[in-house]
Amino acid sequence: MAGGLAIGFRPPLKHAVVGVKVLNHQKVFSPLAFSSSSSSSSSTSRKLILYSKPGCCLCDGLKEKLNSAFCLSTPHSLHDVQLQVRDITSNPDWEKAYQYEIPVLARVRPDGTEEVLPRLSPRIGVEAIHKKIAAALTK
Repeated sequence: MAGGLAIGFRPPLKHAVVGVKVLNHQKVFSPLAFSSSSSSSSSTSRKLILYSKPGCCLCDGLKEKLNSAFCLSTPHSLHDVQLQVRDITSNPDWEKAYQYEIPVLARVRPDGTEEVLPRLSPRIGVEAIHKKIAAALTK
């Protein structure tokens, strides 16, 4: 099914505003982008990539939950994680690879390669997402 089917209504999650940069159809979300004390360098920050497309309700739901998870205050903080959202319709290779799989979440390894993370259930809560992302980023 190419277009997908939205079932039910999900009210928007309320969460802290994050900084957003748009570069070549790619949005980069950074929880501390507007913080005056943000001094992380791109070489030491942790990065995730979310492959998505406009109108994908599963993608939008995961983006909201990820941004909420990044704002949680826990011993394993995700405040320094950068989330890059890639629109698969802007790149034929991404679209071919992920058109039936989105949302796809990948972590960027220190050497710059991507590792696709296990799919997160649309029903998973923010705290569980936080725990899974923290574990994936400590590998």
